[in-house]
Amino acid sequence: MTLFDDNNPHNSDSATSTLTEHLETATESSAPETSALEPREQTHDLHQDDKPSGAAADDFASALESFTTESEEAVREDKVLIGTVLKLTGTHVVVDIGAKSEGMLPLAEVLDHEGKPKFQPGDEIAVMRDKGETEEGYINLSHQKAQKLRAWDEIEKAHNEKRPIKAVVVERIKGGLTVDIMGAQAFLPGSQADLRPTRNLDAVKGQVLDVAIIKLNKKRGNIVVSRKQILEGEQSEKRTKTLEHLVEDAILTGVVKNLTEYGAFVDLGGIDGLLHITDMSWGRLTHPRDLVNVGDQIQVKVLKFDKEKQRVSLGFKQLTPDPWLDAEHRYPVGAHVSGRVISVTDYGAFVELEQGIEGLVHVSEMTWSKRMKHPSKLVNVNDHVDCVVLNVHPQERRISLGMRQLATNPWDALHEKYPVGATVEGRVRNLTDFGAFIEIEDGIDGLVHVSNLSWTKRVKHPSEILKKGDRVKAIVLAIEPDKRRLSLGVKQLQPDVWESFFQTHHTGDVLHGKVLRVASFGVFVEIAEGVEGLCHNSEAVDANGQPMTLEPGQELDFKIVKMNQEEKKVGLSIKAVGEEASRKEVEAYKHPVSSTGGSTIGELMSWKRAGNENN
Repeated sequence: MTLFDDNNPHNSDSATSTLTEHLETATESSAPETSALEPREQTHDLHQDDKPSGAAADDFASALESFTTESEEAVREDKVLIGTVLKLTGTHVVVDIGAKSEGMLPLAEVLDHEGKPKFQPGDEIAVMRDKGETEEGYINLSHQKAQKLRAWDEIEKAHNEKRPIKAVVVERIKGGLTVDIMGAQAFLPGSQADLRPTRNLDAVKGQVLDVAIIKLNKKRGNIVVSRKQILEGEQSEKRTKTLEHLVEDAILTGVVKNLTEYGAFVDLGGIDGLLHITDMSWGRLTHPRDLVNVGDQIQVKVLKFDKEKQRVSLGFKQLTPDPWLDAEHRYPVGAHVSGRVISVTDYGAFVELEQGIEGLVHVSEMTWSKRMKHPSKLVNVNDHVDCVVLNVHPQERRISLGMRQLATNPWDALHEKYPVGATVEGRVRNLTDFGAFIEIEDGIDGLVHVSNLSWTKRVKHPSEILKKGDRVKAIVLAIEPDKRRLSLGVKQLQPDVWESFFQTHHTGDVLHGKVLRVASFGVFVEIAEGVEGLCHNSEAVDANGQPMTLEPGQELDFKIVKMNQEEKKVGLSIKAVGEEASRKEVEAYKHPVSSTGGSTIGELMSWKRAGNENN
């Protein structure tokens, strides 16, 4: 494109040449006829003395008047002229229309949808005279008017016959679009651009559309068109044809028009049907876009059709058999399968074995460890995992899967690895009211019950002996692989003081003990390191049978009156100690050691009275 400005508003060469040609024509027409064999003489010389005279002057005036009249006639506002493009400026197009001066029309009238001029200097262009002149003296021209006038017959004919006509979208303007119909500019309102409101009208720029003429004003040159009217007609025609074949269970082809969270709307041909998300796949979908996109052409099955309300329910999964019908045969219990993790929850992971078939791996079936981890710590969405089928419930559309079954159960070999009585070492992982859990290897925890923490100390909470994170040794007490239980003991690392006590003491022995605690029914007495006995209130009486008041820390002699090795219980008595002393006195009286070294009966009686007085 060549753009330049011309400071001279008049093209004098063009005007002069046009005038000269016209005058020559006029002169020739006024000259006498001559023979074809004789040369024609020039009878007019306009440049002689620069002034026409006589008959020549009359001919010149007549020719000039005739040229002016014809020029004015040529640029009438209701006549289409064919001019030549002289040049293009930044805003206008200068056109030679054979008049006294050139004409000028807005550059915007000759731009295509890409903003490029459709004409170049030297091209012929159809124009019409517009009102007024420019300040420089140019005649105002309009290409659009000329195009409209030339195309008007065809446009009026299309309007009268109510048939569509082709239009090219030129640009977007306020309220709609400017379109070109055979060179004539027309207005396409935004509300008439499609069946539904179009947000992005710029997207149709440059497209060729079929439109209907809905308004004409020849006087003003206004043309209003509608694409919506054409589409509605096409839709009505399609709907009529579609309704002829629209019955339940029919299989039709449609185009996805719109997606929502609950499904997709499919254009079946003039009528839309709803494909609900639950009827898209035998499997699980989080959103319809996981299966289809807008513009996709798909086959669907008519599930339900309400003729009165014009509502159509469609199905896509119904085109294929329900995979659950023979799932029990294709996935027998114990079969090894593989699939893709499609969802992870707090209680497990869902694995897609095939489209429409999902299985659940419960968190308890992910690892042999009794210590549960969140499933997200073991698997992630889209992971491919191997599993074992545990059970199948086709009616409930459920398959239970297991992952741990593909690995060796560490509990099965625990007897060999950690036999009963073996010493193990581990880390205190957790403390509870009833004991401490000690991890001896990954996934294997043993429980030290609170009763197995100490032989002698009455432990109320394991935190009195252990702390979380401590490394401790323990003895294996019992193993239950089927229940995944491992019982450990800490006190078993030391000799059982109770066992030693029962081996060295018997009922009737008198021991020196220390009162530890006082209860409502008696006192607990330490009779050996770590060994306690109970002296009931009935056994805590003096020689006269009076109850004794005992305090913690008080030391006395006690007699063992009862022993239970299984329950680790020892019964003590103070009263029995006095009775034992009385028997010794009697035995000493019956069997004196000697007459000189022994006591007389009188001495014994005196000692007895002295004892009573002191008490």
